[in-house]
Amino acid sequence: MTKARSDSVDNKELSDFLRSRRARVTPEQAGITAGASRRVPGLRREEVAFSAGLSVDYYIRLERGRVANASEVVLDAVSRALRLDDTERAHLFNLARPQSVVRLSESAVPRRVRPGVYALLEVLRDTPAMIVDGRMDVLAANQMARALFVDFEAMPARERNFARFVFLDPVARELFVDWDAAARMIVTGLHLYAGRHPNDPQLAALIDQLSAADKDFRRWWAAQDVEEFAHGTRRYRHPLLGEFTLAHETLIFPGEPEQWLIVNTAEPGSPSSRALQVLASRNAPEQRRV
Repeated sequence: MTKARSDSVDNKELSDFLRSRRARVTPEQAGITAGASRRVPGLRREEVAFSAGLSVDYYIRLERGRVANASEVVLDAVSRALRLDDTERAHLFNLARPQSVVRLSESAVPRRVRPGVYALLEVLRDTPAMIVDGRMDVLAANQMARALFVDFEAMPARERNFARFVFLDPVARELFVDWDAAARMIVTGLHLYAGRHPNDPQLAALIDQLSAADKDFRRWWAAQDVEEFAHGTRRYRHPLLGEFTLAHETLIFPGEPEQWLIVNTAEPGSPSSRALQVLASRNAPEQRRV
């Protein structure tokens, strides 16, 4: 027997995201007394609908991706019912209202880095710094970043991607002490980008490649988690420098919302700072364009 038409979805990304968020909310969090025979891991669809003040039929159609352009009032109500944070709420709006986000064609023009940004990377010559876009393509990297991670300039242009490095290069699994945390953050960031750019063919190719090559990526991508790649700390294990910790800050350029400057710094006078000094002394200060 063929599957009923009512089980189909028109917006799979929206459907997958809502299902994953519904499964995450426990009945206790929603103020529901769960019976001993309950088999659903999270909330039932009708429970989300009741909490959001929607009809069950409407919410079912929304979760199946079959509601075009849901209103802001509806999406706000669903966000509250599913206990979404600000990042998840914005992602829901992008998924549910795809006509409001940027749509890329197959002939999307590669993003160019301004000369002034290259000059900024030159100023930051003593600390690893790079320019990436939302797809994690490395648009530019200074000498220190290439020395710490990988020489992106030596790669073919289509392979200069930080997600590819983290998931496909064995060096990355040795370099990141907390590889799982670093890799998962990249997945959550790619999900955000996918919500903003649902028709990016290069992103689709990247996701297909990483899904086919790495079981961790497949599992984390299916989890539908989203998170802004803003700031934090990372521990590294370098073959020459040993273990050290760097803080990273992500800055967005005005007028270039999909170009991010990621700067890695160490606390002054710390062993990590001395490790960076050693790394800098081993590498020429020349700044080259990726």
